[in-house]
Amino acid sequence: MFPLKPLLATLTLLSLSLAQNTTVRYMPFGDSITEIVCWRGILWTRLQQTGYQNVDFVGSLTTQNPAGCTISNYDRSHEGHSGFQAVNIANQNQLVGWLAQNPADVVSMHLGTNDIVNNRNTNDILAAFTTLVRQMRASNANMKILVAQIIPLSGTAFTTAVTSLNSAIPGWARSQNSTRSPIYVVDQNSGFSTSDLRDGVHPNANGDAKLAAKWYPALTAAVDSVEAERE
Repeated sequence: MFPLKPLLATLTLLSLSLAQNTTVRYMPFGDSITEIVCWRGILWTRLQQTGYQNVDFVGSLTTQNPAGCTISNYDRSHEGHSGFQAVNIANQNQLVGWLAQNPADVVSMHLGTNDIVNNRNTNDILAAFTTLVRQMRASNANMKILVAQIIPLSGTAFTTAVTSLNSAIPGWARSQNSTRSPIYVVDQNSGFSTSDLRDGVHPNANGDAKLAAKWYPALTAAVDSVEAERE
C-alpha cells in the first residue's frame, strides 16, 4: 500500500505540470490600438467559445477603452502602450523587460502608427521590427509571431506612409521567417475603413470587431502550432 501523503503530493505536482503544459501564453503587444480598445475582449470571448480556453493573455497592463467595452468579463492582460513607437521600444529594449516579466508563447504586434505620425520612415520601422523579433526569439526560441499590416489613419497626410509600411511588411516577414519561430502576417488594413475609427486613430465598435476577426485565425493557427510541438 502506498503512503497517502506522498501519493497526493505526486498527483498534485503532476496536475500542475499538465496544466502548465497545456496553457498557451499569448501577449497582445503594441500601442494604443492594442491598449485602449475592445477587440481583445471580443477575441478572448471567441477563443472561449471555440475550444481555446487554454489561451492565457499575458502582459503587465489590464487597461481597455476608457469609455468601457460591451464585453467586460475577460482576461485583460496585455502589453499595449499608448503613444509608444516601435523604434523607441526596440532601441530602449523595453520589450526585453516586458517578456521577462510575462513570458509568452505567441505575440501579436500592431505597431507603426505612432512612428508614422512622428515621421519615421518605413526602413526605420522595419529595422525596429527586426530588433523586436530578435528580442522575442531571445525570450522564447519557439515564439510564434503575428505582425499586423496596420489599420488606416483618418486624413490623407499619412496615407502614403501607412501604405508604404503595409506593402513592405510581407517581404520583410519572409526575410525574418523561420520554421521554428514563424511570422504570420495579419492584414488588418484591407476591409478596414476610416469609418471604423472612433477618433481618426482608434477603432470604434465595428473596427474592434474587424480587428478581432482578423487576429482570430492567425492566433488559433499559432496556438495549434504551439500545442503540436508539445505532443
